[in-house]
Amino acid sequence: MKILLQTPNEIHQQIWKELGRATQDRHHAWRTPVLATACTDSSVSARTVVLRSVDKHKAQLQIFTDARSSKVREITNASNAVFVFWSSKLSWQLRVRVDISVLTKGSSVDALWKRVKQSASASDYLSPSAPGNPLSSQPLTLSENSQKNAYFAVLDARVIEIDWLELASAGHRRAKLTADSWEWLIP
Repeated sequence: MKILLQTPNEIHQQIWKELGRATQDRHHAWRTPVLATACTDSSVSARTVVLRSVDKHKAQLQIFTDARSSKVREITNASNAVFVFWSSKLSWQLRVRVDISVLTKGSSVDALWKRVKQSASASDYLSPSAPGNPLSSQPLTLSENSQKNAYFAVLDARVIEIDWLELASAGHRRAKLTADSWEWLIP
């Protein structure tokens, strides 16, 4: 049974609760949102990413990536981006407008890399070839540079605005939420 959330504050609280769950539950639909960024040729690039952590109090989302990826170049050039989340279970779509910072060094990155390098996903950041490069006929070998952060980067996304849409047979609802304001929108 679905709980009908009536106020924007209740909706806002539930959004952050679900985002937090998504970082813990591999099967939560919001664990893998689409991240859209602006390219240097004025086009847009979108890809699925993995939500790694959420900080409700800082209004921040975090993902990991290879520092050589095109998304890092795009974000470095234009830090505004959008995450799109969809949950069929909730019948909710979120479009989350963010300002992203790319972190490749520092104590927080070192601490995260220390955890990641113990996991199977460490190989994602140790490849000698950058993501998107043509695959050569020679087998890839992993970089030996595992004592440093290899090509590990953390993307910290500060939430600017959330466009929430609920699809329901009784009528769709939509609201725009920011840190200090909200308004109902026409779905």
